[in-house]
Amino acid sequence: MRIFENLNIDFLGKRKFFYILSSSLFLIGVVNFIFRGFTFGIDFKGGSEYVLEFQNPMTVGKLRPNIENIGLGNVELKSYGSSNAIIIRTELQTVPQTLFPGIIKKINSQIENIYPGLPYQIVDSTAKSVTYNFPNSDTANVMVDRLFREGFQTSKTTADLTNTKMTVSIGISDLIKINLKEKLKDNTFKVLKEEQVGPKVGGELKRNAVIAIFLSLVMILIYLGFRFKFIFAAGAVVALFHDVLITLGLYAALYNIIPGLNLEIDLTTVAAFLTLIGYSNNDTVIVFDRVREMMKVHKTMPIEEVVNLAINKTLSRTLITSGTTLLTTLVLLIFGGEVIRAFAFTMFFGVIIGTYSSIFVASALVVEYANKTKKKLQF
Repeated sequence: MRIFENLNIDFLGKRKFFYILSSSLFLIGVVNFIFRGFTFGIDFKGGSEYVLEFQNPMTVGKLRPNIENIGLGNVELKSYGSSNAIIIRTELQTVPQTLFPGIIKKINSQIENIYPGLPYQIVDSTAKSVTYNFPNSDTANVMVDRLFREGFQTSKTTADLTNTKMTVSIGISDLIKINLKEKLKDNTFKVLKEEQVGPKVGGELKRNAVIAIFLSLVMILIYLGFRFKFIFAAGAVVALFHDVLITLGLYAALYNIIPGLNLEIDLTTVAAFLTLIGYSNNDTVIVFDRVREMMKVHKTMPIEEVVNLAINKTLSRTLITSGTTLLTTLVLLIFGGEVIRAFAFTMFFGVIIGTYSSIFVASALVVEYANKTKKKLQF
């Protein structure tokens, strides 16, 4: 399929306008980053994340008053794909010690309801569990089963047939379940996903993500330096920085502005940016390949005309390839759900900005260099 054949558009003649456009977009991103910052996911900032699926539709506004006063500190709630699922995020990883007496009191109350007057002892207590001792193994087995059905994470302390002890795990999810089960009796739920990341691990992941993106740009610079000339490599890498920084700026600028686009930066986002770097670089290499071919054929033609000719020759391929990619990512962005929305958003706008930068950043820098240095670029 061939469209837009025999075009003769003076792309580079308008490059100063697009310098202003790129600078404006970059400035908007920087201002939003300074005053609003980025919102990092649990992968980078650490904490706990839980996905609850309710039997009946549940909204963030309805759940918030039931979750904010249970002692989890700053809690973030977001819808998760469907009208029945909610993400709960907190910076805590273990239940605060101040809440332990209340939780143990609720466990004791359940034991009393099951076996009124039953003698038992708390024989061990840690930051994440409490261990009970009962008069005999049959009672312990009944308690493990009944409390588990009530939503507590119970288990036998040992696998022995004569075991008389029961261990009740007490984590953030258990605290959530215990409290919501009382407050939302008419809307049962289950925990679909639990995830915890320590602050140290989150910091390491953040540092490794930055290193991964930086090394990918360095390797592209080296590769293109060998394949073309260094100025071509420099132009391509500047264009990639341009793509990443402007797309990142959109994350900061659009957060809490457009419903559904409150996007966080996590490992999925890093994967999207690395994919974007590869995609954008591929588009730039195709343009540069055609520039090199045109320079060998039109040896006396001014560099600006050669690059314009190359861009016009590759425009049909660029529009078809980018168009099909945009359609795919648009479908993912609209229908893909919360899990991959950040990935789809990064790719959708990244493809647009990457295609734009191949023409008005990477190619324009090569032309500017040749005009400023008055050097004849030859292959």
